[in-house]
Amino acid sequence: MPSLTVDGARARAAALSVQSYDVDLDLTQGERTFGSTTTIRFTATEPTSWVDVKPDALTSVTLNGSALDVAGLNDGRLELTGLQDENELVVVATMAYSHDGEGLHRAVDAADGLAYTYAMSFLDAGPRIFACFDQPDLKAPYRLKVTAPEEWIVLGNGAATQVSPGRWELAETKPLSTYFVTVVAGPYHQVTDAHDGINLSVVSRQSLKDALDREAADIFEVTKQSFDEYHRMFGYRYPFGEYHQAFVPEFNAGAMENPGCVTFRDQMVFRSAVTDGERSQRARTIVHEMAHQWFGDTVTMKWWNDLWLNESFAEYMAHRVSTAATRYSDNWIDFAYMRKWWGLQADQRSSTHPVAADAVKDAASSLDDFDGISYAKGAATLKQLAAYLGDDVFLAGVNAHIAAHEFGNATFADLVGKWTEAGATGLDDWAQAWLRTPGLDTLTVVRTADGIKLHRKAPEAYPARRPHKLTVAGYDADGRRTDVDVLVDADEVDVDLDPSVAVVIPDAGDDSWAKIRLDVDSLANLTALLPKIDDGVARAVVLNSVRDSVADAELDPKAGFDVVLGMLPTETSDIAVGTLLNWSISHLLGVYLPYEPYRGQLADVLRTRLETVEAGTSVQLSLTRGFVRFTDDVDRLKGWLAGDGVPDGVTMDADLRWLVTLQLARLGAIGEPEIDAELRRDSSSEGVVHATRCRAALPTAEAKERAWAQIITDADLPNYELYAACEGFWHPAQAELTEPYVDRYFAEIAGTEKLRSGWVVASSAKLAFPRYAIEQRVVDLAGGLIADESVAAGIRRSVADSADDLKRALSVRSAYGD
Repeated sequence: MPSLTVDGARARAAALSVQSYDVDLDLTQGERTFGSTTTIRFTATEPTSWVDVKPDALTSVTLNGSALDVAGLNDGRLELTGLQDENELVVVATMAYSHDGEGLHRAVDAADGLAYTYAMSFLDAGPRIFACFDQPDLKAPYRLKVTAPEEWIVLGNGAATQVSPGRWELAETKPLSTYFVTVVAGPYHQVTDAHDGINLSVVSRQSLKDALDREAADIFEVTKQSFDEYHRMFGYRYPFGEYHQAFVPEFNAGAMENPGCVTFRDQMVFRSAVTDGERSQRARTIVHEMAHQWFGDTVTMKWWNDLWLNESFAEYMAHRVSTAATRYSDNWIDFAYMRKWWGLQADQRSSTHPVAADAVKDAASSLDDFDGISYAKGAATLKQLAAYLGDDVFLAGVNAHIAAHEFGNATFADLVGKWTEAGATGLDDWAQAWLRTPGLDTLTVVRTADGIKLHRKAPEAYPARRPHKLTVAGYDADGRRTDVDVLVDADEVDVDLDPSVAVVIPDAGDDSWAKIRLDVDSLANLTALLPKIDDGVARAVVLNSVRDSVADAELDPKAGFDVVLGMLPTETSDIAVGTLLNWSISHLLGVYLPYEPYRGQLADVLRTRLETVEAGTSVQLSLTRGFVRFTDDVDRLKGWLAGDGVPDGVTMDADLRWLVTLQLARLGAIGEPEIDAELRRDSSSEGVVHATRCRAALPTAEAKERAWAQIITDADLPNYELYAACEGFWHPAQAELTEPYVDRYFAEIAGTEKLRSGWVVASSAKLAFPRYAIEQRVVDLAGGLIADESVAAGIRRSVADSADDLKRALSVRSAYGD
């Protein structure tokens, strides 16, 4: 189906106004399909238009009482002719359940055989559920009715009432964009609560009942605290009635902000031990989706080019409100280590783009820019803007924007207008430099005999004069810190710091968006001083500088690895430990550096730290996971599975057992029988996914061929099992075994677009890329695929981003040797 263009959307929005949707779904027709009847009432000023519908079978279409020819359906669009001022369209169809996380997704829990469904209408999946005018600026109220098995519950955007056994009616909603419409139906376990007149609930699969009962108190606490803070900040009450949070199976994104019924991936209902950082991450996800209820749901973008504003605003608010209102205090540490690094990499690839792009792309292409720039860079710039404007002006503009466009659509220009009315000046220049120009500046420390200077350099491809309001920190040899507030509004500014300090860290509070470069003296003193820097954000800024300098071939990757080895023995943040270990396997070992002997060195450091770390802490859990990933001590790992020698404070729960099993599989120390035995021990859907990953990781030709067939040819493989097969397939220690699949990837990956749709196509192409084949010929193969416009855009984007990372790895190896 051709994706909707901005011109097509504007023309249809000018011609139509939608009064209401009535959607009736029958979920009792079997395992493959469901019934969908949609009644749309709308006005028209032009005689022709089209409706979007992607059925398994289109039964009938009636326009103003007259039957239309269902054979007129063409690639998901049905032309409507003879439109009147007032119109009623009735579309009766049979729809197919999906297994790719979009449309009406149906999943069967392996633990007990129970089936669960949920609707994901984003970005253009709504027509796979109901007929609609599928674009964000044709909002309308919805009334849903659902027929379901009698033992099921039903939730959605409006309050759900069971009017008879198996028959549910949902209250009429406020005007919604099509991509917000959801229904969650199945034998879900539900826990209820209420706060400030708002009915609350959380739901999950029955097999997660015990875990949800255990986790519900924390989820509700964060939700209630966030409602209070948002009501205080915005001066506008939550407008969508009840507030349900559904933790659903096989969900692609972290969560989706459907008004009144937010959907989350159900890994957030923790069935095994997790770190404090992971709990904090769940809290931020909850707060992020709540921010959307105001910014995104109450006021919605007109076109997808302003999707960044929804996500950037929610990302910024997630960190800000979690810090201000909840017990979780490590939010900006997480942002610096993880979210910002994600965005910094995206902003340096050939696919970089402005935060605020012009409305020139079609809907599907807009999804390509749904990345770390849209989230993390946008959030960082909003954080800068709030500091620049002052919180009073910043919030006054936001609040005026919500009030002015309540239940409607707006643009970034509309928001800038409200900030200007609130007292902001110079926003056009600021927006041009920060939001409409891609790339990021480099801020470099320069020591002179008289003092310290900070140099600003914009990328040559994207020149701009971006001001940076930030803090420069100087640390002496004992770790004592001196802060200087600096406005970098020129290409060279003086910093009032003693030039003899041991380490100088620009933007030590992580308040701006730039590549940070430490001077030679600071780098020389870094290893000794890092254990004395107790500010987690400052440590993250240092590590990001090291990671980026290595990626730019400006710092020897062996020096970067030394930083990892130097931080691990004393690091007290589980977020930092996880970041160090993830960077080691994603960029260092097998990419910039040979896998051996560095793997062994890292495993030794982890083993030594585990001997002294406090038992039962998050850091211990993070270190334990890391040790399992890097050790080759087969006897120790098998002993842990048998219950022998497990460190005090560590519980060999289901997920940790699977991590150990995965490493043993990669090492070839176990085979299919042992994986099958572990699956019998944990026969849940989670267990099936883990087992798929383990089987793909086995170092045998048979295992690799089976996993490859799943990735390339299995149209019925659920999305999580697909991702697991991709994740288990490649490993730097198995490069010789998987070498034949490098060429096969470029010959065969394009065909997966015919098996799957939407998000999962690009995601699986990214995960299946041969990222450890660091060769120029792989770059060349990637270039050929990228240039082939017959290949799906999402696949080409994933390959292009992976090829950019590969080019950087080749540059690092060329500069410093293999």
